[in-house]
Amino acid sequence: MYSDTKIAIPIFKKNKEEILRISTEYIEKGADILELRIDGISNPDPKMVKDIIQEINFPTIATNRLKVEGGYFNGSEEDRITILRAAADVCEYVDVELQTELEYINSITETGVKTIISYHDFEKTPSLNEMFDIVEEELKIGDIAKIAVTSNTLEDTIDVLAVLSKFDNTVAISMGELGSYTRIIASKFKAPITFAASDDVTAPGQLDFETMKWILNLNLIDTDDLI
Repeated sequence: MYSDTKIAIPIFKKNKEEILRISTEYIEKGADILELRIDGISNPDPKMVKDIIQEINFPTIATNRLKVEGGYFNGSEEDRITILRAAADVCEYVDVELQTELEYINSITETGVKTIISYHDFEKTPSLNEMFDIVEEELKIGDIAKIAVTSNTLEDTIDVLAVLSKFDNTVAISMGELGSYTRIIASKFKAPITFAASDDVTAPGQLDFETMKWILNLNLIDTDDLI
């Protein structure tokens, strides 16, 4: 039995040639969806990004990550959102951070593209109630909620699984080596997407694509065991 959770591969490269090379490699390996990290591209502009996604010609998440959430985009916030709006015409999803000004978020959702509303904490795992509130707010705005937090204890990782258990259409990740297993077990909670690494690791605790795909397709864990 194969997992319904899609494996996304982040593509974090500086130029079009490298992006297309890695994209082709992982499409051939069986990735379900790609995540184009626009903030990794040298001097991206709307036309460039749109052209790259069209040339990839495969389901793609367009992400232009905020610096405060681990991103590298050097332009203005208006420029960042303008690029995402252009990408909305040709990509499967746009990922936009919850802390983005609502006016900018609305300008993306109004295009009709499916959206992932995301939240990242690279220092800690918020309390369970805080995470519930974050995801509830994200789901009011977009199609998929994403919360990625840093695990400092095993209990932190259990709280992340509680988020997955409570909400549909949610990606919940416990970052770091301690929480890497949450990226696999997420499929048993019907998470729509999980993230694996290509030759770049874009978040702590990411597993490589081959390992992730092998484990998910083994169906090692019976869903009934999690009840």
